[in-house]
Amino acid sequence: MTARPNMSLSLDLDNKWSYLKTHGNDAWRNYPGYLPLVVPRILDFLAQRDLSITFFIVGKDATLDENKEVLGEIAAAGHEIGNHSFIHDPWLHLYSATDLEREFEKAEEAIEAVTRIRTRAFRGPGFSLSTDTLNVLGKRGYDFDATAFPNALNPLARAYFFSKSRLTAAEKKQRSALFGTFSDALRPVKPYRWTLPSGALLEIPVTTLPLFRVPIHFSYLLYLASFSRTAARLYTRTAVALCRATRTEPSLLLHPLDFMGEEDDDDLTFFPAMNMPVTRKLEIMDELFAVLLDNFDACTMGEFARNACGTDVALREFPPSFPHRSEGMNLGPSAGNDA
Repeated sequence: MTARPNMSLSLDLDNKWSYLKTHGNDAWRNYPGYLPLVVPRILDFLAQRDLSITFFIVGKDATLDENKEVLGEIAAAGHEIGNHSFIHDPWLHLYSATDLEREFEKAEEAIEAVTRIRTRAFRGPGFSLSTDTLNVLGKRGYDFDATAFPNALNPLARAYFFSKSRLTAAEKKQRSALFGTFSDALRPVKPYRWTLPSGALLEIPVTTLPLFRVPIHFSYLLYLASFSRTAARLYTRTAVALCRATRTEPSLLLHPLDFMGEEDDDDLTFFPAMNMPVTRKLEIMDELFAVLLDNFDACTMGEFARNACGTDVALREFPPSFPHRSEGMNLGPSAGNDA
């Protein structure tokens, strides 16, 4: 019997304050959150399907008393834990190597204190990536990076986000690489290796639609479903068919707001699909997971990485080069934050 292809699942555990921060709302400085509400909901959804996934946790959240219990429950449930930075700056690519070292160290220590797990996987906030970031990850012994997002719609997503915000010109410049750029769509959809001074580092991109390079992560599918559930189902089935036809084992991305509805928080209406009630959103998520689990065996990103490295097919190698992100200002950590 032929083995079914794998599918890795991960969730960027962005909290309310990190969305407000990216949106330019100073209320983020009080660190408002929803993790005690949404994490049990997510864990229950995953447990019902007997799924173990990778949670990328923001270090600052691990230092806040109201989050420590639920973050510990993620690890206790057997899920893999990754590093999503300490202070969730989507302009992490502007940090110096020294600032990055400090950012990673603080995040690792905070996350380990509540989960008892030392992180060896990383995803940059807002898909922010740089040569310095990769070099620091290599030096710190990380198993893989999962930041690359080869999405042809990156500039449109950024324009949509800016249109829903009240950002100043300076803040928009700071966020000018948010979600990535069109050139990122030219990078591979399948795993590959970065060649670094410290050795090769595995990159597991967030999978986009093979050939067309448009999103297939769950927030995008829910956005489509807010207009037409039929269209979202058809799009998902098309993605499955193209992944299987091209032998692409997808790495799919979740967010907390995929499990939250309009009644849960009315400050986040700028986020796509946050106009849905939670019951409807969870029904759609159930439909999407049913399609995917009919076609793929789900696993954590760590398992996915081990499978990728153990394959007989040689992984492509690339030297890291991010000229579109190294030009201009070097702002480093945000003024007034804890980084």
